[in-house]
Amino acid sequence: MAIIHVENAYYTREKQMILSDISFSVEKGQHQAIIGLNGSGKTTLLQLIHGSIWPLLRYDPVVEVLGHRLGKTDLNELRKSIGWVSNAFTERISPMQEQVTEQEESQAMKMMQEWGIAHLRGKPFRICSQGEKQKVLIARALMSSPKLLILDEPCNGLDLYSREQLLAQVERLGKEEDGPTILYITHHIEEICPVFTHAMIMENGRIAVNGKKKDVLTAEHLSKSMGVPLEVTWNRERPWVQVNSNEMKPAYPSA
Repeated sequence: MAIIHVENAYYTREKQMILSDISFSVEKGQHQAIIGLNGSGKTTLLQLIHGSIWPLLRYDPVVEVLGHRLGKTDLNELRKSIGWVSNAFTERISPMQEQVTEQEESQAMKMMQEWGIAHLRGKPFRICSQGEKQKVLIARALMSSPKLLILDEPCNGLDLYSREQLLAQVERLGKEEDGPTILYITHHIEEICPVFTHAMIMENGRIAVNGKKKDVLTAEHLSKSMGVPLEVTWNRERPWVQVNSNEMKPAYPSA
């Protein structure tokens, strides 16, 4: 079963085309990384999948998530099976304590232990470190046992140690037999862990390349997408990039 299936999706905002000709699928058992420069349309694509925005109907679009076609299903019910973690949600966390059941509190503590944040119990969210906040948000998203987990630049603002801690947890989660399918959005190539099977590069609201990660994350594809000559090396099934300075054009022509 396709976890996500999109065909012919276009989206405009203020008469500007933001997404163009989006068609792709993510099958069960796959984990997908989506990369691209800022403004390439990554987050807008997530909003489309989440049902927060609607594609242009004149192109006969199809957006199916977890076997449900958007526009013909109850979005509130569907979203119970989707976990979404984004820095944009951080400011929405209410400082007020919600009423919870003993079962919910027990489940929350179990989740906090799994993510190594049990020591944060009772600590106000606003004074947690950025790394702690990200782990709290992911643990919170997993409380409903989602079938699809969307991570929108979860390592943004983290130091090296916190980043690697978080990525190790994402790797563990992706290997769980009954764990969710993961969509991971980033513009840092080195964050793409071994557990990710597929990758997509977005450019100017379009899918430039999509497929198995080693076919997509090549020097040729990444150099074109990022606009700079890059070299790609693989170490322990993670891609690492560096600028090929020998091929860099000078910012100003020599006299």
